[in-house]
Formats: sequence, C-alpha cells, structure tokens
Amino acid sequence: MQETTILWADDEIDLLKPHILLLSEKGYKVTTVTNGRDAVDAFKGSYFDLVFLDENMPGLTGLETLSEIKAINNDVPVVLITKNEEEPMMEDAIGSKIDDYLIKPVNPKQVLLTIKKFTENKRLVTEKTTMAYQQDFRQLGMTLNDNLSYQEWVDVYKKLIYWELELEKLQDSGMHEILTLQKAEANVQFSKFIERNYLDWIKNQDKAPTLSHQLFKKKVFPKLEGGQPVFFILIDNLRYDQFKIINPIISEYFRLEEEDTYYSILPTATQYARNAIFAGLMPLDMEKRFPNMWQNDEDEGGKNLHESDFLSDHVKRAVRKECKVSYHKILNIDEGRSLNESVNNLMNNDLNVVVYNFVDMLSHARTDMQMIRELASDDAAYRSLTLSWFEHSPLFELLKFLSTKQVKVIITTDHGTIRVKNPSKIIGDRNTNTNLRYKQGKNLNFNAKDVFHVRNPHDAMLPKLHVSSSFVFAKSDSYFVYPNNYNQFVNFYNESFQHGGISLEEMIIPVVTYGSK
Repeated sequence: MQETTILWADDEIDLLKPHILLLSEKGYKVTTVTNGRDAVDAFKGSYFDLVFLDENMPGLTGLETLSEIKAINNDVPVVLITKNEEEPMMEDAIGSKIDDYLIKPVNPKQVLLTIKKFTENKRLVTEKTTMAYQQDFRQLGMTLNDNLSYQEWVDVYKKLIYWELELEKLQDSGMHEILTLQKAEANVQFSKFIERNYLDWIKNQDKAPTLSHQLFKKKVFPKLEGGQPVFFILIDNLRYDQFKIINPIISEYFRLEEEDTYYSILPTATQYARNAIFAGLMPLDMEKRFPNMWQNDEDEGGKNLHESDFLSDHVKRAVRKECKVSYHKILNIDEGRSLNESVNNLMNNDLNVVVYNFVDMLSHARTDMQMIRELASDDAAYRSLTLSWFEHSPLFELLKFLSTKQVKVIITTDHGTIRVKNPSKIIGDRNTNTNLRYKQGKNLNFNAKDVFHVRNPHDAMLPKLHVSSSFVFAKSDSYFVYPNNYNQFVNFYNESFQHGGISLEEMIIPVVTYGSK
C-alpha cells in the first residue's frame, strides 16, 4: 500500500516529537514545519494526503495558511489544531472550509483516529462492506435454492438492491460484477417462481400477494378514513432501486409511515398494469365492463386514455360515502408547473390522483435517442438520471408544498423496467404485438426456456383476441427478436430498458405512504 504523507505545521513542533515518532512507527511519513509560510512552500513542493495546522502561529495564522493551501489544492483535507474553543473562531474555521479540528492538548489516539478518518476511511469502508456482502452472498446463494414465498422474494430483492447501492459507492468493479451475476441468477429463479404460481394467484387471490388491481382497495381507500386529503402519485416505470435513491430527499419533508410492495400483474406494461390499478379490475373484466373504452393490443389508438373514467367507476363501486376525486396526468414540465399553480384547489378533495409519465418517457428515450442512451448506459446511470430529474422536477416542488399541509401522500408506480441482454427468437403473424417483453398472437413459435407461456389468456384474466391466441412473457433479461433483421434488431435494442415481462425489477413494486411531519 502506498505510504501516507502528512504535513504538520506548529511553532512548538518539538513538543510534538512523541506524536511524530508514533506516527512514523505506524508507517506514516510526517513532514514538520514551524510556521505557516514554510507550510505553504512545503505544500507547493510535495504532495500530502493530510495537513495538520496549528491555529496560533507567528506570521501566517493557521486560518491564513489554510486559505493559501486550499487555493493550491482544495481536495487535500486540512485539520486545524487549536487551544481556542470560542464559537466565533470555530465559525471562522468552518467558513474557511476546514475539514476538521482538534483541541489542544491532543493525544496520540485522537491524531491516529483523525488520520484514519481522512486517509483510510474509504479503504476501511470498502473492506468492511465487501466482507459483509461476501457473507450475505453465501446466504443469498443458498436462499435462492429454497422454495420461497412471494414475501421472501420481496426480501431477497430488497437485499440485492441494498447491496447494489452499497457496492456502487465503493466503485469496486469486481464485487459489483459478482452482485450482477447473483442478481441475474435471482431473476432466473424468480421467473420460475412466477411461472409456477402466477395462474394460481389469479384463481385464488386469498393466497396471492397484493396485485395491481387490488392496490387501491388495500393501500389507498383505507387512508380516506383519516379525514385528510390523500394524494396518490404514480411515477410510472419507477423501480424499487430508483425509489430508494429519491426517498431520502422526500423524507426530509415528510414522515415515512409505511414502505411496502405489491406485485404487478402480467403483462407488466402500462396498458395492462396501470389500467388495472385505476379500474380495480383485471384486464378481462375491464374488457367486459368497458367494451367501448378497453383497447386490446391490435386496436388502434391510445391504450391509456380512460384512466380517469376507470378511476371514477372504481371509487363509486368501492367507496360508500361521497368522495371528491381529481385526476391529473403530467406529460411534460409545463403541465407539472400548471398543476402546482392550482394545487390549492385540490385541498378540498378527498382523493387526488397524479400520474407522472416522465420516467416511462425516459426509458423509451433510452432506446431511441443516442444522447440518453449514453447518459443511461447502465443501471447506476439510470438511477442517477432519475435522481437528477426528480431534484429539478415540478413533482418535487409539489411535494415540498404538500409537506406544509396536513395530507397523506402515497407514491408508487405501475411496473418497473429491466435492462435486457438476451435476445430470444420468436415468430408470429402480422397481428402480433410489438412489445419486446411479451407477445400475444396465434401460432407463436418461440424458445420455450426463455418464456412463460399462457396458452389460455383467460386463465390469467387477459382478453383473448382469437380462439387460438396465447401470451408469452419473456423471463429474466430476455427480449423477443424476429429472425429477419436479427442482427440489426439486436444491435439496436440490446441493453435497452424494457418492460412487459417477468423480472424482479418489473414485478416487485414499491408503494410508500408519507405523512406530515
């Protein structure tokens, strides 16, 4: 390991010889000077990992020396050593961008701890985090082979996301690669789990997790009993990992009351999952109840044009008392600002629903636009882009306003998205839909190991377009490719973010309730 170099400036440096000797024995290289001017000259001539400055030196004071050192290299941490504990001096030190301070007389353990904090903190954190993940890696590996319940799969996914976010901070490519492989294996096993259990969930919903069409019944309508306006905010396509990075910002303004999850129905596509949320019905029931509004894949026109109608009907069926409801869909920044300007008008409503379409547009742009493709080149970049958007979005401004009111805020999404890597050949007729993660049609020809095949769509409470129609859902990180133009298709869509199929990222959905602080 490279030697740690320290510059120590003190006009009474001879009195510190025991400290200097101890540090030398510990393997640190310490350069000593007796005044601020020599400290600046030494700093110009050599690289140091850390600087200790006496606050009260003749000539240049400690703070004046600090200012000159920071002007040369602002990244090197500087620790002020002082006898003066008075508040104005401390404020001056903090205002001068001091990294830390010690009060004289300093003892060797204080000095060692300070050095480790600034020069070895990253290494120590890396070692501890890596060791902890290695222990969890073995435990997770064994867990994946168990017959897990739907709640245990939620726990596995949360654990994987926890480690993904922790290892991301370390920039340890080796450990991150191991996690990526483990996450891929988890998705393989999760896909098998869904294949074994999904149709049984549809038949017997008492034994199933909360699904899309039950979200309002279980998570929203009970909140209306509290007497406060409820704001239900659906940021479409928001994965659990993306939620985890915006939650700390939201929690500065709200009290987090409940962090939960539900499972998206199949297909995990906006047309099915979001309509099911607002209608409180599975797609087959929606087709029957709303024959003039439900749109199948081969129908022309928008597939999510009647969410407000579905919601109104749902509220009338499920909420017995009079319930004042609003619905807003935000497609661009101007619509977001316009909603914020009129938000006071919503405070007399019982339920206000806001759909933010930005993340979905971003994920599609990730496929279609070269610039976005480069900005969101992997999951970490995708999270970062989401965080940047959120911090500067009208949605964040809306939440800050709501935090000053007595309201309940529920944040969720309709489905997640996965970065696809495994092209899977499929053949279908001209009426087969275009989604890369699920297909429905007649006489589909596909690679069986890559798909969950639902031969009778009615078993999954999905409309059946033709007598011989069936659905196939891509598992894990697969995506469907037609044999003609195969290479061109793969080059264009490989490692793009897609949804519609089966993966932890697409199906396990955050639903979080916040209350006023």
